[in-house]
This record gives sequence, structure tokens and C-alpha cells, in this order.
Amino acid sequence: MYVTREADYAVRCVLHLSKSPEETVPANDISKSMSVPRSFVAKILQRLVKKGIVVSVRGVQGGFQLARKPKDINLLEVIEAIQGPSAANICALNKKTCRLSNTCAVHPVWVEIREMVEKKLKEKDFAALLKK
Repeated sequence: MYVTREADYAVRCVLHLSKSPEETVPANDISKSMSVPRSFVAKILQRLVKKGIVVSVRGVQGGFQLARKPKDINLLEVIEAIQGPSAANICALNKKTCRLSNTCAVHPVWVEIREMVEKKLKEKDFAALLKK
């Protein structure tokens, strides 16, 4: 599984918001803490809003906060919110896309790898990550 730079930044955004889950944090503060351009952070946060991971608050005291508790958000969910489902090989995502999946000796290996990675990423919630 390849994690894009944008997905990595999304994980960092959620981790930043997890430090004070009840507070509304301006995108500018998140941007500064990560040394990432504000426009890029804002774009990522909007995608997380659309997926129900983050909520945006308008107004002078506006910004972003988590839609759920950090313990209820996992790494897989955040990564897939940005880059969609991932796998080492496309046939591991959908058996129908590979016409050789029934006879291919490697297909089960790709599926097993994808399942192992997904399992690990699902196990890692943001409350646990804060403890590290």
C-alpha cells in the first residue's frame, strides 16, 4: 500500500485535531504546526469534512474539529478518505477486474497482504496514536 503525501498530511491533520478534540482549530494553526501551505491543508480538511471525519465551524471563531472522538477514528478511514481504497495490486481490490484471478497463483498473496495492512490500519485509532 502506498500512502500519498496528501493522505499522510490528512493523518497529521486528524492527529493535530485529536490533541484537543472539543476545540475548534483554525486551518491556519494546523498549517503552521505542520509547515504545510494553508491552501493545501484547507483542501485536505474539506475532504475530511465530506467523509464525516471532521466538521467545519464558520465564523470569527471558526475552524475545524473532529466529528467523532479520536478513539472512533482509525488510520484506514482517514487514508481512504483521501486516496480511496488501496492495494499492492488492483486485482486485490476487486476480483472482477482481473481476468486471471481464478488461475493466478499470486492473487491470493496480494489479497492477503491487502487484508493484513487494512487490519493493522483499522486497529490504530487516533486516541492510541496520541499515547505514543
